[in-house]
Order: sequence, then C-alpha cells, then structure tokens
Amino acid sequence: MKAPPFIYHRPDTLDGVLALLAEHGDDAKILAGGQSLIPLMALRMGRPAHVVDIGAVPDLAGIDVDDGAVTLGALVRHEQAKRSDVVTRHAPLVAAAMPHVAHRAIRTQGTVVGSIAHGDPAAEMPAVALATGATMTAASTEGTRVIEADEFFRGYLDTALRADEILTGVTFPAWPAGATGSVVEVARRHGDYALVGLATRLDLDGDTVTDAALAFFGAASTAVRVPTAEQVLVGSTLGDDTIAEASRIVAAELDPPGDIHGSTSYRKHLAAVLTRRGIREATQQIGAPA
Repeated sequence: MKAPPFIYHRPDTLDGVLALLAEHGDDAKILAGGQSLIPLMALRMGRPAHVVDIGAVPDLAGIDVDDGAVTLGALVRHEQAKRSDVVTRHAPLVAAAMPHVAHRAIRTQGTVVGSIAHGDPAAEMPAVALATGATMTAASTEGTRVIEADEFFRGYLDTALRADEILTGVTFPAWPAGATGSVVEVARRHGDYALVGLATRLDLDGDTVTDAALAFFGAASTAVRVPTAEQVLVGSTLGDDTIAEASRIVAAELDPPGDIHGSTSYRKHLAAVLTRRGIREATQQIGAPA
C-alpha cells in the first residue's frame, strides 16, 4: 500500500523543527530513520498530515560522554551505536542490545532515540532504557525538559512526549564499576520483534548483588520491570535457588498478551526461562569498563 497524502518538511535547524511541531501539533510526525513511521503510514495505521524530516539538522548525530554518562543524539543509527567503541565501553548494555535489533539494513537507517520515542513494547531499546535508568531530553519552543525512563513509557506506543516536542537525545548513566548485564530474547526469526525479551543489569560488590534491574519487552503494553523479582536478587550471591525464585516471581507477576504467535501461558514460560538465562549470561558476557 501507499502512504496517504502528506506535506513533507526538511528544516535545517532545530528551531525550524520546533516551530513546525508547535504549529501542527498532533498532525505532524518526526522522520529520523523512518523504520517504524513509514511502514505504519504504508499500512494506513498512521496518517500524519505533516512529516518533519530532521536529517538535515546539525549536531543530532553525536555520541557524547560526560563523566561516564553517554548521550546519543536523535540521529544516531543503531548500526552506529553497535560499532561505537564509546558505547561499548561506557554503555555496554546498549551495545549488547544492538545485535538483536532487526536486521542490518534496518539498523543502518533506524535510530536508537527513534526506537525509544516510538515506544514499541516488543523493541529492545525501551527495555534497555528502563534497565539502565536512562533519561530522555525533550525539546519544544517552550524549552527543554528531562524525563526519567520509568515515567516515559505510558502505554502501547504511548509515551510522555508531547505532540509539540522532539526527543533530541537519550542519556545512559555512567556504567557502575562492578556492574554487568545482558540482553536475551526469543523471536520467531532472528531480527523479528521478540516474543519475549529481557534486559538485565546487575550491580555487584564482589559476588554479592547490590542492585538489580529486570526489564522485559514483549511482555506487556510497555517495557516493564519486575521489582519483586529484582529484590530477591539484591543481597544474594545468585545461587540456583535465588535465581529459580526470581524466575517463579516473574512468571507469576507478568501477564503478557497472547496472540497467534504465542499464548499468555507460553510467554510467561519464556519470561521465566529468560530470567534464568539473562542472569547467567549477565555474569559471563559484559562487565564494567576496563
């Protein structure tokens, strides 16, 4: 199918983008990588009257480090993040997610910030943002504001971003010394959206867990953490009984939607399996920057 008619804008300044969003509000959509927006428009599930292409706006494709925290600009592509030594060193959970994101052709165009702004509950990056405690910087003609990850995702494809705002960047906090993590998922085919996935972050003091995040995707209307299971891990040395209890809690508390690809009970089972797998892989795969 073809997209419905729309007016195409390509401003070359951020102020120009913000002016268009202020003028057109809900009738406008931002085009960065277009890997989510264009298919929705082709299926007539999205019908913006105005498409605002930000590809010509300078200074939105940077990867910046400030005191260990990494900020990805709105035009940073998935493949750019995947290949970045800075991301691998300072935001290893972001790097760990990249091989799971779609296919290479999509990663070369799709953007990390765009994925977060889109808020698809089956995508990897919203869960990574939750697991790491990322912050989103939103800009409008009224100024900028910072939104915490746990306040950003509100419902299915629904975020705290206003119609007159653009997400200019996402900041991932400095990766703590001794921290480790993993991203695991089950999909019908590699590159497909996950049936269920998990971004795990563990902060360790020696062998003891001092903080934990279990952020699931494909398991609810948004990416979601399971605090009660996380608390079971805190203070432990990740013995088999502790991991089994965390897995049991995850299966009991999550209520993923069922569809033709997997029932609710099947997805609950996957979530429990991925809890065990994600915790085990977290202690083997990535760690604090050297």
